[in-house]
Amino acid sequence: MLGVFALVSGQQVKQNDKLHIIIIGAHPDDPDEVGGTAYKWAQAGHDVLMVSLTNGDAGHQTLSREELAKVRREEARRAGEVIGVRYITLDNHDGQLMPTYENRLQVIRLIREQKADIVIFPRQYDYHPDHRYTGTLVLDAAYMVTVPKILPEVPFLEKNPVFLYTYDEFIHPEPFKADLCVNIDDVIEKKIDMYHQHTSQMYEWLPFNRGALGQVPATEKERRIWLGKIWASRSNAEPFRDILIEHYGTEKGPKIKFCEAFQDSGYGTRLTEKNIKYYFPFY
Repeated sequence: MLGVFALVSGQQVKQNDKLHIIIIGAHPDDPDEVGGTAYKWAQAGHDVLMVSLTNGDAGHQTLSREELAKVRREEARRAGEVIGVRYITLDNHDGQLMPTYENRLQVIRLIREQKADIVIFPRQYDYHPDHRYTGTLVLDAAYMVTVPKILPEVPFLEKNPVFLYTYDEFIHPEPFKADLCVNIDDVIEKKIDMYHQHTSQMYEWLPFNRGALGQVPATEKERRIWLGKIWASRSNAEPFRDILIEHYGTEKGPKIKFCEAFQDSGYGTRLTEKNIKYYFPFY
């Protein structure tokens, strides 16, 4: 838990500072995994940037790569609009992301240009190579964002950000260990609205890939209801009940239905009991 984390070395956090957050995923719709927390930051006036390291041009059964890249870029932009944040997609091909030096520099540039206080990204344990290599690229960039002679044309960060993992269910080589869980009961519908913008994925590719295309409703209203039932379950608070009760108390903690969990990666600035309210002012 947070009490065992290292202290931020000699630095005082200022409650009135505007936070700069970057959420990095492999594909358009991956950053939406923490859309509820992102919305809370945005509502509080903080600067949130969502980034997909690939253009998502492989995940469809009929569209060409070129067509799909355009569609997915627009879907991501609309998803960002739902919660009032910027959402960009890079031009790396889906399924071909590699942890090269050039791609590492891309990530360093993104983190520096965002002047990030917080970097959120996936762990390296996943079924999809793009997800795994996204984790690798961010970890490889984590220290380098503070090194002036690496990518010298972009000002280095004088303070290393907090680097946090998003939740996953993989248990090998080690399971995800939540360090904090944000209650998103009040914003779960916004999160589902974000996913609803990704038509090519939520209602076409993913159902096709899972043999469930025939289950997709015909009308937009019915689709939104159907999607809500599926994706709300992915934010189920039950696996994190003990942590939620510990933080939110015995009155509120047991009643929370939806949450987003984060794990301190051990890279960069560490979360502590003293600074968590600075980085998560709504927590």
